[in-house]
Amino acid sequence: MTAADMPPRARVLDADDISRIVGRISHEILERSHGVHDLVLLGIQTRGVPLAHRIGARMSDIEGVPVPVGALDITMYRDDLSLRGARPLHSTDVPVEGIDGRLVVLVDDVLFSGRTIRAALDALSDLGRPRAVQLAVLVDRGHRELPLRADYVGKNIPTSIDQAVRVRMTEIDGVDEVVVEG
Repeated sequence: MTAADMPPRARVLDADDISRIVGRISHEILERSHGVHDLVLLGIQTRGVPLAHRIGARMSDIEGVPVPVGALDITMYRDDLSLRGARPLHSTDVPVEGIDGRLVVLVDDVLFSGRTIRAALDALSDLGRPRAVQLAVLVDRGHRELPLRADYVGKNIPTSIDQAVRVRMTEIDGVDEVVVEG
């Protein structure tokens, strides 16, 4: 289904789909990183945080050891603060002593222009120097403005620039779904 074929509001992922994606991404990260010994997951506020916690919990179940999961607030690193207006600040929570020398997997709900990820990389550089940084996203909708790509993608959803992708997570919205509007 192309962007032009979608109705004005279409659910493209439900709770079962999201659960399967979390499982797949968890396995892919474990396979590529050869375990969890120096790994830390950082969810980008807001909906990347519960997604990171779900991935971390699934990885912990598989590996039998806890996976450090935290949150990264990028609000003050955005290049569109003047366009978006005042926004509430969230907390940054790094669940380990430091990120130096670690593999950091940034987790976000939707990859669009790439500007959120650029801001996350700037925020991360203020926290230390990881060995490597990878990106896991639930949805990649295209339309990149920066030369970025995700290492782990739940679903590629082609959209028009005028459409919006809305991710809803039970922890925040009371329901798990991804909807394309517009």
